[in-house]
Amino acid sequence: MILELFVPALLAILPSYVWLLFFLKNDKNPEPNIRILATFLIGMLFAVPAFFTETGILAIVDLGSEEWPICIASIFLLKIFIAVALIEEIFKYLSVKLFAFRHQEFDEPMDAPIYMMVSALGFAAVENSLFLSAADWTKPEIPLALALIRFLGATFLHALSSALFGCFIALSFYHFKKRKRYFWTGLFLATLLHGSYNFLIIGMQSYSQFLLLFVALLGVSFLLLPFFEKIKTLKSICKLN
Repeated sequence: MILELFVPALLAILPSYVWLLFFLKNDKNPEPNIRILATFLIGMLFAVPAFFTETGILAIVDLGSEEWPICIASIFLLKIFIAVALIEEIFKYLSVKLFAFRHQEFDEPMDAPIYMMVSALGFAAVENSLFLSAADWTKPEIPLALALIRFLGATFLHALSSALFGCFIALSFYHFKKRKRYFWTGLFLATLLHGSYNFLIIGMQSYSQFLLLFVALLGVSFLLLPFFEKIKTLKSICKLN
């Protein structure tokens, strides 16, 4: 019984943990481990209200679609980009805004994308557990394959979209007059990236198609590297927010 609970939990958290180690290894000014752990756990915690909010909005959309003169394609896109992607990006942001951003150790530009990414990986760990709990464990190869797909796909996607949003948040601290513009641009781009991934992965029928999607995510991450480097060059100040 313990083993049956431990293995799914391990497979759910492992993808997030591996990406966390990878990203933090490249942080030249690492944050305190206790803050990283707290942010990761808070990200996990905020996945719960996000799930219920998504479920509620999806139910409203389904109910309204019976009366609204909207085509099926529009409803589909509304669900993917608004009810799921936007809601998740907002809750991941709130988890960091309400806790990590208020702490005294949040004192340099790269802290914004770093903490956003850590929270996102905690969020993804809970999401992974939901998918793995619904998998057919009588055939171990199915949850193992799902865990690998979640590692290369959704978990990486969560970290990447939140890090992108975090970079715009960092920029907003340095351009006060354009603060709202940077914030909303970051949220829009994170939602667009997140929603596009969800749109593309739905209906995939082969591992080769998924690998192409993973390569596309890698391509996006490489394209964003100069942007991340720009954030690193911003001067640190005592308190960003």
